[in-house]
Amino acid sequence: MAFGTQDDTDDVMNEINMTPLVDVMLVLLIIFIITVPVMKHAVNIDLPRATSEREQTKPDNILFSVAADGSYYWNEQKISDAEFASRLAVEAAKDPQPELHIRGDKEVRYERVAQAMSLAREAGVRKIGFITEPQGQQ
Repeated sequence: MAFGTQDDTDDVMNEINMTPLVDVMLVLLIIFIITVPVMKHAVNIDLPRATSEREQTKPDNILFSVAADGSYYWNEQKISDAEFASRLAVEAAKDPQPELHIRGDKEVRYERVAQAMSLAREAGVRKIGFITEPQGQQ
C-alpha cells in the first residue's frame, strides 16, 4: 500500500460526452425532415367567419329634462305628463332597453324629478342616470 500515489481509474472525467447530444440532434433532424413536406402539402381553404355571440346593439339614450317651471322635455321636445308615461312604456318594452338620462334644473322642485323617476320605475325602465354640470360651470 502506497500513500500519495494516484490510481488512474479514480480520475474525474473533464470532458462532456457528446454521443447522447448527437443522437438527440439526429432524431430531431429526422422528425423535421419528415414533417416539413407534410405541412407544405396542406390544402388552402378560406373558411367562413362566424361568431357564436349575439351582436350587441347599443340603443339610443333618452335625454329627459325637467325645466325650472316643472315642465318635461323628451330629447329637447316638450311633452305632457301623460305623454311621458306612454313613451316610457314603449321604451321599457324594447330589447335592449335604452338608458334614461335625467337632467333637472337646479331651480325645479325635487318633487317633479321624483315623480318622473317614479313613472319610469313603474313603466319598467331599469337604467336611470342623472346628468349634472361640473362645479365650475354654470
